[in-house]
Amino acid sequence: MDKNTIIGFVLIALILIGFSVMNKPSEEEIRYQDSIALVQKQKYEQEVKAREAAEAATVANNTDSTVVLDSDSARLADATGDFSAAAFGEEKFYTIENEVLKLTLSNKGGRIYSAQLKNYRTHDSLPLVLFDAEESKMGFILTTNNNRVVNTSDLYFEPVSEVQKDSAGNQVFTMRLKTAVNAYMDFVYTLRADDYMLGFDIKANAMNTVMPAGTNVLDMQWSSKIRQQEKGRTFEERYSNIHYKFVADDVEKLSESKDDEKKVSNRVKWIAFKDQFFSSIFIARDAFTATSLKSKVEDKESGYLKSYDAEMAVGFDPTGKNPTGFDIYLGPNQYKILSSYDKGLKGDDRLLLRELVPLGWGIFGWVNRFAIIPMFNLFSRFISNFGIIILLMTVVIKLVLYPLTYKSYMSSAKMRVLKPEIDEIHARIPAEKAAERQKATMELYNKVGVSPMSGCLPTLLQMPILFAMFSFFPASIELRQESFLWADDLSAYDAIVSWNTYIPLVTTYFGNHISLFTLLMTIATLVSTKLNMANTATPDQPGAGMMKWMMYLMPIMFMFIFNSYASGLSYYYFVSTLISIAQTYAIRASIDEKKLLAQLHAKRKTNEKNPAKKKSGFMERLEKMQREQEKALRNKK
Repeated sequence: MDKNTIIGFVLIALILIGFSVMNKPSEEEIRYQDSIALVQKQKYEQEVKAREAAEAATVANNTDSTVVLDSDSARLADATGDFSAAAFGEEKFYTIENEVLKLTLSNKGGRIYSAQLKNYRTHDSLPLVLFDAEESKMGFILTTNNNRVVNTSDLYFEPVSEVQKDSAGNQVFTMRLKTAVNAYMDFVYTLRADDYMLGFDIKANAMNTVMPAGTNVLDMQWSSKIRQQEKGRTFEERYSNIHYKFVADDVEKLSESKDDEKKVSNRVKWIAFKDQFFSSIFIARDAFTATSLKSKVEDKESGYLKSYDAEMAVGFDPTGKNPTGFDIYLGPNQYKILSSYDKGLKGDDRLLLRELVPLGWGIFGWVNRFAIIPMFNLFSRFISNFGIIILLMTVVIKLVLYPLTYKSYMSSAKMRVLKPEIDEIHARIPAEKAAERQKATMELYNKVGVSPMSGCLPTLLQMPILFAMFSFFPASIELRQESFLWADDLSAYDAIVSWNTYIPLVTTYFGNHISLFTLLMTIATLVSTKLNMANTATPDQPGAGMMKWMMYLMPIMFMFIFNSYASGLSYYYFVSTLISIAQTYAIRASIDEKKLLAQLHAKRKTNEKNPAKKKSGFMERLEKMQREQEKALRNKK
């Protein structure tokens, strides 16, 4: 392993460390223009106190649920105007469910009260509920002809009928918001069979008779608190944020690490409230406009990761000719499932929900999409043990990369057998004449056909797979709560020792536990580093000792980075390093260094007989730089 190889590994380490903390798109500030929404919001806030006071004073009379109107109730009826018929009531709940999703709907606000994913559990084996009760709210601001402003979340809907099944086997449930006249508004929920996608339609009937003329939008408010579902809060929090997609454009997101907010004037196709493995996504069949998003990090003792808020406007036809439609996804961030919603769609019509799975940017994401995920899915069809699947994937990847590994080792071997001649050059040319010494060394390399970059390039060419796997394992919900050996969850850390005492620096940067797979990975990497150093013969040069110490320091740095990462990732690197050690011994056993040196000398004789032979582009550039450096030194003298 020559100097360039060592530099290559150092670069990989530095990029990997930077990659673990930098995964943010650039943020641009967009001016917010929505005067109508602001006016309506102000009107609504003026009426909030009156409605809350009146609701607190509302009482039920007899078994016929007749509402007694006292002075507060009268004020509430006046505040809600034509919607006074829905201002009073008793909250009731209705359930619709399929094989994967159980939803509880509330007549107050006509909203989804809770959402449970049937096939998943929390880290402590409780039913996995995305939100419940007041953890999530959804409402639309309505304005009446006489300038009354109400929010559907404060009004009581009535079920039109029991839950029904349509011809496609979907469950359909309709709740109606009545007015004092014949106008009304229906919220229609359609839950598809064996699907995490829920249809949601707002159908108006003669609402133009109670709403101001020219009304063509509804202002929507959606908020939710994100529960902590996984064992490692720090890691889960890192993957939780708000994503949104512009119509016919890219997917953007808010900051994961801090409180953030953004106002978007462009048309938005969908908004996702995301945590590490699950998301709630509101998808407009047309578009959201005048969108305002806000994310806040919650206190660690609260049991919540973050609080999300979204305010946006959607198109609305009060006459009822054109319903306002949404699709609501309440489910896992699984690449295969999210990609399926783009089936049959082309170009700008694609939803790109799969972008919620962070597979890495650029070439790293391509490697995951077109190589790693298909291989993972193929093995998953026949093998149920995910530890075995990771092992097989590692073997396949190392076999694919073997030519690069072999070339890198051969480069190190050539440098090693040439060391006596390089030492002779260093002994003949003093260190003060660094340029002359380097020129002589490069001439030797050129004559024997050795490139100083041949050891570094194979290592750098493996980086796309290295970073692809770094992104793949923490984002793979398939590994969630899958056990292997002592690790009970390959998507979380595998602590063999843990403690509660806060230790300065250690707790902050390492955590209050030791992950066994990470420890084994570190030990294996140290052994591999020692083996490579023993097989590397580099000339004595300034900084060589420091470079060696850096190579031994990197595994320790990686231990701090990976201690809280998915144990599946550490397991992969551990197995990969073991295979690399085995490959090193196998390649070394197959190479006769005396024969290799003889081949280099034979090539040097051939090149000396043919001095006009064209040099490599790299060597020509390097020699040109040396000549310029020598010229600069002469001019300086």
